[in-house]
Amino acid sequence: MEIKKIGENMNNQEMNTIEIDILLLLKTIWRKKFLIILTALFGAGIAFVYSSFLVTPQFDSTTRIYVVSQNVEAGAGLTSQELQAGTYLVKDYKEIILSQDVLTQVATELNLKESLKEKISVSIPVDTRIVSISVRDADPNEAARIANSLRTFAAQKIVEVTKVSDVTTLEEAVPAEEPTTPNIKRNILLGLLAGGILATGIILAMEVLDDRVKRPQDIEEVMGLTLLGVVPDSKKLK
Repeated sequence: MEIKKIGENMNNQEMNTIEIDILLLLKTIWRKKFLIILTALFGAGIAFVYSSFLVTPQFDSTTRIYVVSQNVEAGAGLTSQELQAGTYLVKDYKEIILSQDVLTQVATELNLKESLKEKISVSIPVDTRIVSISVRDADPNEAARIANSLRTFAAQKIVEVTKVSDVTTLEEAVPAEEPTTPNIKRNILLGLLAGGILATGIILAMEVLDDRVKRPQDIEEVMGLTLLGVVPDSKKLK
């Protein structure tokens, strides 16, 4: 019974120590709050400068096409097998759009020398024959020109290769008014959070790793000795 009580007392002492340590860390954070705020603002400032002046804005322009099958043009209904086959064909359309033949025709028409494939993304909604072609460029007008030219040559190639009836333009690409990247507001928020978290982490690490005795309570908690008295620093009293 006595051993059990001793164990309980030790557990209570450990719990009290943990609570005191957490309270001390919270007090340290509160004491350094202005440093944390300044570091967070500094991180936000770096993110703003980086996003506004060091990164070239990129604009997206998107055009959409719809592939018309022969059965639809003739007015006949599509069977489930034909619809499923059409869904698989849409994946082929993506490869056709990004084929070297189509990209070369676009580059020749627009007199472009840089690689186009890295600028192009093709997305296809599930269970549809709609294909979205997006182009990203630093010039919004250039992005729209490339997207529309790509749509024209890709439509011709799709009809030639897959023998579909027609490829209809659902939406032409227009120059974007706002850049897609960088997202300045998001980057500022991330910089603010990163700065605050970094400062808090460093402060807590320094406090935890600091093994100096700074308070009278530290002697009792760490060494387990009873404190009989405290001698004040005469220099601080002057």
